[in-house]
Amino acid sequence: MSARPLRIVVIAPLRFPIRRPHAGGLESAVWSEVDALRRRGHEVTFVAPEGSDFLPDADVFRLPPVVWPEGARPTDKTWPESYHHDSAPALGRALDEIAAHPERYDVISNHCLDALPLRRAPQLGVPMVTTLHTPVDGFAVAAHAAADGAGSQFLSVSTHTKTQWDAAGVPSTLLPNGVDPRAWPLGPGGDDLVWFGRIVPEKAPHVAVEVARRLGRRIVIAGRIGDEEYARDTVFPRLGSHAEYAGELAPEPLAGLVGRSGLALATPAWAEPFGLVGPEALMCGTPVVGFAVGGVPEIAAATMGMQLVAADDVDAMTERAAAMLPSGKDGAFRAVVRETAERRFSLDLRIDALEASFARLLATESAA
Repeated sequence: MSARPLRIVVIAPLRFPIRRPHAGGLESAVWSEVDALRRRGHEVTFVAPEGSDFLPDADVFRLPPVVWPEGARPTDKTWPESYHHDSAPALGRALDEIAAHPERYDVISNHCLDALPLRRAPQLGVPMVTTLHTPVDGFAVAAHAAADGAGSQFLSVSTHTKTQWDAAGVPSTLLPNGVDPRAWPLGPGGDDLVWFGRIVPEKAPHVAVEVARRLGRRIVIAGRIGDEEYARDTVFPRLGSHAEYAGELAPEPLAGLVGRSGLALATPAWAEPFGLVGPEALMCGTPVVGFAVGGVPEIAAATMGMQLVAADDVDAMTERAAAMLPSGKDGAFRAVVRETAERRFSLDLRIDALEASFARLLATESAA
């Protein structure tokens, strides 16, 4: 823990309320950070959409939810007009409140994907640490440049992500995401496969169903539907006696499902900046076979029990999964898998490093 409790503002992404069950890995990471910081005694002021956990009483920090008009098809890639008319202006008012009373806060931990906090950073009077969770965003780069780099430091969730942003003129320090071992307990394993995450084309759960079909194994798919058309036309027609959709599960049932599975499949069809499902499954002792894209190879290299194949190579994934499945019921193997995951990706380690980054930033500010 840091030398003294800090007064921390955490700015959330605006697309979904930050609560369980989590809408995605980003929302899960932010929820875990706020929860862990509060448990360590820090005073956390949360700026997040209405419906989130941990929200303060102050209305200015409770942002309007993103609302899709009737008949619209919600997606995880586009925004309805309510975002531009309501959510983004409300974020501006929250930043106004911070700027009006900078003496109330020590540091800002920014996870918002909107560029506004970066553009406003020099005027807030509170130093800001922004975590880079995504591929390079031109609006964020431009906002940081317009602010002349003042008021901000950056963390990246993977070396892959760091390299991309460094090249765009936004240098950062590596700080991978963390997983709470208490939320993902060691499980006994089993015969079934599991896939969990957002049901969207870039996560490609239909590929996992195909791998299970080739292996003659049952698979359970779990997660929020982020693209209704893709789910309806591509995923659901592949379901049947060998493949089940369990829906969007709360944390405990999801961790239970993963823990009693013999193998988790990770099938990203894009350059995943991090890939939180890997450490989550490994924390349960469940081995993982995935595609080697984006930041995912860094997870496999730092732990035991995760093997990767070339992107989109379904044949290789099927072959590797067949070889890995027997270990999914080996209690001793699963215990070692969890131990290495905890040693590398424990949430406590991430929060230790985050506190240290806050301390360095505040020391720099004091010396200036």
